[in-house]
Amino acid sequence: MPAGLVISAPASGVGKTTLTLALARAWRHRGLNVQCFKSGPDYIDPAFHAAATGRASVNVDSWAMDRGTIAHLVSRGADADVVLAEGSMGLFDGVAARGVSGTGATADIAEMLGWPVVLVIDPSGQAQTAAAIAAGLRDYRAGLRLAGVVLNRVASPRHEDLVRRALNDSGIAVFGALPRHAEISLPKRHLGLVQAEEQAEIGKLIDEAARFVAAHVDLDAVLRSAAGWSPQPTTNALNVTPPGQRIALARDAAFSFVYPHMLEAWRAAGAEISTFSPLADEGPDASANVCWLPGGYPELHAGKIAANARFRSGLRAFAETRPVHGECGGYMVLGTALTDADGVCHEMTGLLGLETSFAKRRMHLGYRLATLAAPMPGHQAGARLRGHEFHYSTILAQPDTPLAVVHDATGAVIAETGSRRGQATGTFFHLIAEDR
Repeated sequence: MPAGLVISAPASGVGKTTLTLALARAWRHRGLNVQCFKSGPDYIDPAFHAAATGRASVNVDSWAMDRGTIAHLVSRGADADVVLAEGSMGLFDGVAARGVSGTGATADIAEMLGWPVVLVIDPSGQAQTAAAIAAGLRDYRAGLRLAGVVLNRVASPRHEDLVRRALNDSGIAVFGALPRHAEISLPKRHLGLVQAEEQAEIGKLIDEAARFVAAHVDLDAVLRSAAGWSPQPTTNALNVTPPGQRIALARDAAFSFVYPHMLEAWRAAGAEISTFSPLADEGPDASANVCWLPGGYPELHAGKIAANARFRSGLRAFAETRPVHGECGGYMVLGTALTDADGVCHEMTGLLGLETSFAKRRMHLGYRLATLAAPMPGHQAGARLRGHEFHYSTILAQPDTPLAVVHDATGAVIAETGSRRGQATGTFFHLIAEDR
């Protein structure tokens, strides 16, 4: 029977990802099969999980997914020894308005699955107050069980002793304390973590993190705190219609942000996926009946994309007879022009009139609920799509017919409507699920 745990924290940036990867790799070194999940919409962490465990990880999201979908996704952990769900932001952080089965908070997933929570606490600049924070999280919501805490970035043995005593007095188990150790920090980028597939040394970093955590954390005690979990048999599929029978998927360092569960759902529904690299000046497979450009970092490769004539001409030829869809970065590449962070304007494929700029960065972040005004690949007009948007580009022009009416999680209408022109469509949000 698998044992399940949720790794969470009071806030972002405390060390959830590092601890999750370290625990997963350390237990794997002990011969255990470890399955990871990511609570919430972050599409980068699952690739790190896969690097640590050797098993594909997917997102589970209470705002965008119903309980049946979440149960279906986590059932892949049925043959594992340990199942770890990494949280996002703070334990109870979500949106104000409830979505399909919750607010997107990590606590929703912990309660839904019945898995205890291991908190990562950074007591920098405090001592006994760290225990008050942990106790407050423990008692804030009925239905959750706190397994214990791991202290991170502890300044000294005296500091650790003060915090440990306060936590013990509060009845909270301390599984270990990690001194400051910058060498295991994962590299950062403007959208968060560098993608795992871009980081050549990721295996060494995870191994170092595993050794470090194993030396300072009682791995056996953490494992004993996990809840035995018997996945319930589910006939609930993801109810995802593939965008086509044969899908040409752009896939390289510029086009890499796509939710793993979406690709799995397409394949499960019988679709075939062929990949091509715009950065290698490749066009979509001529035998495909739809082309999909995911998000990624096109702004970092805009000059090369603009210069790759074979890719651009191949995509334009494809779009004359078959649908092409772009998400976020892919949407920008379908546009007319992209201005990079240095203010240099690069010509894009011109299938849509969208013009975007990174010269003045402005963060766009949050859940999106879109009602389609026209069809897009895999979805009919009127469909309600749930997704997530995260980018720093500014719209200079979006002249084409809007693809959808798009609301944020509060219900407010937003300007990032997506576009359609001929066979081309695009959205700024990354698709997670369709309301049924």
